Amino acid sequence: MTFSLGIVGAGQFAGQFARLFHAHPGVGDVYVTDLLPERAEKLVAAEGLAGTFPSYEAMLASGAVDAVGVFTQRWTHGPLVLQGLGAGKHVYSAVPMAVSAEEIAAIVEAVEVTGLTYMMGETSHYHPATVHARDRIAEGAFGRVFYAEGDYVHDMDLGFYDAYRYSGGERWKETASFPPLLYPTHAVGGVLGAWRTRAVSVSAIGVTDHRGDGVFDRSVSMFDNDVSNATALFEVAGGGAFRTNEFRRVGYPSHLRESRFRFFGTEASLEQLATVALWQDKNGVEDITGLLEPGPSLSPDDPSLAHLAPELRPAFTSGSAPVHDRSRLPEVYAEMENGHEGSHHFLADDFVRAVTDRTPPPVNAWVAARYTLPGIVAHASARQGGARLAIPDFGEPPES
Repeated sequence: MTFSLGIVGAGQFAGQFARLFHAHPGVGDVYVTDLLPERAEKLVAAEGLAGTFPSYEAMLASGAVDAVGVFTQRWTHGPLVLQGLGAGKHVYSAVPMAVSAEEIAAIVEAVEVTGLTYMMGETSHYHPATVHARDRIAEGAFGRVFYAEGDYVHDMDLGFYDAYRYSGGERWKETASFPPLLYPTHAVGGVLGAWRTRAVSVSAIGVTDHRGDGVFDRSVSMFDNDVSNATALFEVAGGGAFRTNEFRRVGYPSHLRESRFRFFGTEASLEQLATVALWQDKNGVEDITGLLEPGPSLSPDDPSLAHLAPELRPAFTSGSAPVHDRSRLPEVYAEMENGHEGSHHFLADDFVRAVTDRTPPPVNAWVAARYTLPGIVAHASARQGGARLAIPDFGEPPES
């Protein structure tokens, strides 16, 4: 039995997932809508999809789709997700979940009331280092984990200017200033995706941007934001802490690895850099780089990626690492492009399985709240000079 899916937003990221969902044996018709109709029509033609709708509202009212996948601008996710759930549709949403605590609370409540499936597509939950740390924590190899670090380090010069021009049009500088801590899940999700705890408080510091090119200019920014780099220190339930960095002006090769992680326990630790990963205990050091290194799933020079800035293409071509268990994925995915260190295949499959089996996906609404809300509170802390603020929680995920 299959279900139909509507893709909302036909931008650079949506195309790969439209292709993966369309190929999945659990999905039937796939439709597309976009504020720019020509983009929706182009995606439908390129992938042989079922058709387009003139608007999101028309898609929801049509009765043609059972679920929607939201791939729109970051600050629009919360309202669009609530609109989809309110129309009785299962929802897959790109990150972040939302940009306010109120939106997050409303999504959690809507999922609880309706019983519909909600999943946030956090790539770092499936990051090789996260997968390995999650497995080793589960078997007790770290001892007691007491500290971790997660970095999302992606310089604006490495593809982001092109991406924001594509999505923002003539007024792209207004949206390119999106506050780094409101896009926290690539760092927070990798830490909490392995260390099954939650953040309870945070103190954060933001660094004012000095480039002077109109991006991160508070007089231009629709978010009143002039911070391009930010660091947050979180306290976790049960004792311990983790630190995240969100950097948009940084001398670092993000095309090699955007997100990276470190975990420290009483018996062992794991540390990952751009090209090296190490497992360490009291006896010595083991190089586990090969275990966590994703293989290519498509050449960065493939013509299908010509619309992407060269610096962004590796994120759309990196495949699974040896640590990934691909045995439960659809056979058709074996020959398809992947992305973000092997996460795309698992993201698509987990959503389809959750809708089909009516079971909570790994990053359900409750987990997504724990990956997203810490950044929202951290942003408020940075605005208050690093004041330590409490982080609300919406309870335990169902069937956890």
